[in-house]
Amino acid sequence: MESTIHASAVLIGPKAALIRGAAGSGKSRLVLALIEAARVGSLPFARLVADDRAFVEAHGGRLLVRPAPELAGLVEVRGLGIRRLPYEPLAAVGLVVDLAAADAARQPPREAAATVIEGVTVARLAVAAEHPALPLLLALHGTAPAGD
Repeated sequence: MESTIHASAVLIGPKAALIRGAAGSGKSRLVLALIEAARVGSLPFARLVADDRAFVEAHGGRLLVRPAPELAGLVEVRGLGIRRLPYEPLAAVGLVVDLAAADAARQPPREAAATVIEGVTVARLAVAAEHPALPLLLALHGTAPAGD
């Protein structure tokens, strides 16, 4: 069963980051920043999957994301309007990024590090409204946990 959600998604390497947040929270801005980070070599690869509205579906124990057909390849750039970019038609989600998350914490508890969508448990990153998400995602993709 496929569901439509208010979210953006960007493929970062082999897995997509599903970016959730209220209107104006910076979902499209983060998508563009991740694509730019890949262009300059800070990430190995990044490509648009969906902006503003995404279809998600559980399949084989994975959460898949695809763009709404009428929005495929389109991203909103504040100040420029709707722009066209290369896009991936389907990706497996490896991370959910919640922008302006009320439960964002400096040292998040383990239970905040995952969320369930369509019955699939996915890693989660809660980002406080006052903090930029890009440095967190670059650190996540470029470092390993220190352990317990």
